[in-house]
Amino acid sequence: MSNTRIAFIGAGNMAASLIGGMRAQGVDASRITACDPGAETRQRVAAEHGIKTFADNAQAIDGADVVLIAVKPQVMKAVCESLRPHLQPGQLIVSVAAGITSVSMAKWLGERPIVRCMPNTPALVRQGVSGLFATPQVSAEQRQQAEQLLSAVGVALWLEEEQQLDAVTAVSGSGPAYFFLLIEAMTAAGVKLGLPQETAAKLTLQTALGAAHMAINSDVDAAELRRRVTSPSGTTEAAIKSFQAGGFEALVEKALGAAAHRSAEMAEQLGN
Repeated sequence: MSNTRIAFIGAGNMAASLIGGMRAQGVDASRITACDPGAETRQRVAAEHGIKTFADNAQAIDGADVVLIAVKPQVMKAVCESLRPHLQPGQLIVSVAAGITSVSMAKWLGERPIVRCMPNTPALVRQGVSGLFATPQVSAEQRQQAEQLLSAVGVALWLEEEQQLDAVTAVSGSGPAYFFLLIEAMTAAGVKLGLPQETAAKLTLQTALGAAHMAINSDVDAAELRRRVTSPSGTTEAAIKSFQAGGFEALVEKALGAAAHRSAEMAEQLGN
């Protein structure tokens, strides 16, 4: 990445986290540019990361090897069509817009190397995970560039089929909100059981962190970890049985299915 020139179209939170991750890995500020319509956003990103920022997309992408588009899906078509006349041959396009397919992007940008990414919000603290899909036009070197770029804020995983990005959206893209909901519910339950709000919140958060660390660093899967902590006729078993009696697993499957369906639905709605 040290020799790669990268231009960001859109300099919001996700773009800023990627820029910060790259800078932390030693990428020189002179190799990075960003464009955003908001003057305050441009000023903040320039001050925090020491990079050049522009209000004009054409200026930002001039000479870039990689053009990363980090705008809302609803404006993706307009942004791509405005970029098209200014793109140079061989430039890699990386998109982090949810639900916008490579077919739609090729229609708006012309046939060129495209990598679609589905990162998640923990990327903001460099603990994210991203699913990546590359079109056939993407070279091995460009795949490496995209992987290194997303790895700057967490883990990057390649997918064989673009349709799998809908599942990635359901599992990890939307996933942080599921855990936040569980944290809310556990904290509220702790308060009802007599704990002070602050104590219940700290207990819940540290438990979530500890469980995640154990799962990541363990040589067994989550099901085995659960079995190991669930003593017969004990307190944990009582809670697990209550979860399962309420259809916990089926509810999770239904919820993720709804998210994946909505991702595919958005692609159809926004891709025209």
